[in-house]
Amino acid sequence: MHEIEPYYKWRDDYVASEDEYSPFYATQYSEFEFDKQIYNYLLHPQWDSFGSNTLYLKVLFADYDRGYSIIEFIGEWNDAINNDIMMLKREILELMMDNGINKFVLIGENVLNFHYSDDSYYEEWFQEVEDGWIAGVNFREHVIDEFKRSNIDYYINFGGQLDELNWRSQKPIQVFKLVEEQLTKRLT
Repeated sequence: MHEIEPYYKWRDDYVASEDEYSPFYATQYSEFEFDKQIYNYLLHPQWDSFGSNTLYLKVLFADYDRGYSIIEFIGEWNDAINNDIMMLKREILELMMDNGINKFVLIGENVLNFHYSDDSYYEEWFQEVEDGWIAGVNFREHVIDEFKRSNIDYYINFGGQLDELNWRSQKPIQVFKLVEEQLTKRLT
């Protein structure tokens, strides 16, 4: 896992540690010291911690004018033991929403498992984005199944082209537009 880096080809467009509105503003990273791990597996030092022992993230892009953010995740999403959604919402998402973000693209191809507790924080997050939305992109099939069994898919949009989006070949605005287009089709 230490070789899996957060996506870095948008760094010319956005760097969370240089964004004064970002929860990770002024974060210093080491290229050589592996200071994060999931169980016995070290993680690449560029991943950001928000308080979970098993789930890490990277804010790849935030556009405050258009109100969207693209966040990549790695690890095990564990609400049952660690209450990851509570920490994610309180430590990251609420700060972003306070700065106008109400559309979230969650990239989950490196999320290995999901463990359910309850949907309170998902419901709260969903209600607080008001005219926005939350979309899960490229999550693994078994992880989506767990989200669906827990009825979390009521709050986070999965499925269809969102499960196989070739986002790395796009610029952030193109990814946003593709996701928004998919969600608009679902509503009409």
